[in-house]
Amino acid sequence: MTIKVIIVDDQAMVRAGFAALLAAQSDIDIVGEAPDGRQGVEVSRRTHPDVVLMDVRMPEMDGLEAARQLLDPPRGVVHRPKVLMLTTFDVDDYVYEALRAGASGFLLKDAPPADLISAVRVVAAGEALLAPSVTRRLIADFARQRPASRRNNTLALRRGGLTPRETEVLELIARGLSNQEIAESLVLAEQTVKTHIGRVLAKLELRDRAQAVIFAYESGLVSPGGP
Repeated sequence: MTIKVIIVDDQAMVRAGFAALLAAQSDIDIVGEAPDGRQGVEVSRRTHPDVVLMDVRMPEMDGLEAARQLLDPPRGVVHRPKVLMLTTFDVDDYVYEALRAGASGFLLKDAPPADLISAVRVVAAGEALLAPSVTRRLIADFARQRPASRRNNTLALRRGGLTPRETEVLELIARGLSNQEIAESLVLAEQTVKTHIGRVLAKLELRDRAQAVIFAYESGLVSPGGP
C-alpha cells in the first residue's frame, strides 16, 4: 500500500529536497506541497494524505495551528491525516503543543535521510515517533515549566482506571522505552505489551503514544528529570 504524503514548509529548497527523497521510495507518493499552514490545510483537505510533514514556523499560519485544524477538523470533515512536525530546533514550545494537539511526533530537519523515510513509514503505520532522546527531554522541559498546581487534576483522577500493570506500562512509555524494551523490563511477551498499550490508550481516550507521554507527565505519573 502506497503512503500518500504532503510537505508543508515555507522553504522551497526543503520541500524539493524532501519530495525528491521520499518520491524515490516505491511505497511513498508525494501528492502535494504547500508554503504555509493555511495552504497546507487546503491541500490536505483536497488530497487526503496519510501523512503531513509540517514545518513548525511558517508565515500566514504556523504549523501548530495548521496541525490543530487538521487533527480537530470542523463538522463534516472526516479525514484526519497523521501529522509529523518538522523543526530546526530540538526544544520548541510549538512542538510540545503540537504533540498535545495530536501530532504523531516530530523530526529535526537535519536528521539523516534514512530517518526521514523511516519516520514517514512509522507514523503512517499508526505509531508515534518518540524514539529520539530529544523528544523525552523536550516533554520533560515543558512539564517542568508547568507548576503542579496549574496542571489539570482531572488527569490524575482519570489515571485511576488503569490496572497496576497498565500504569507500569504507561510509565515506561513515558520513559521512552520501545515495546521490546518494555517487554524485557516487565518480563512479558511483546504482544502482551501491545495489548496493554491498546487498553491504556482506550481507557484514557488518547490518540496514540505521543499523547500517552504527554498525559504521563502532566498527570504527575512521571516527574521531569526522573530516572
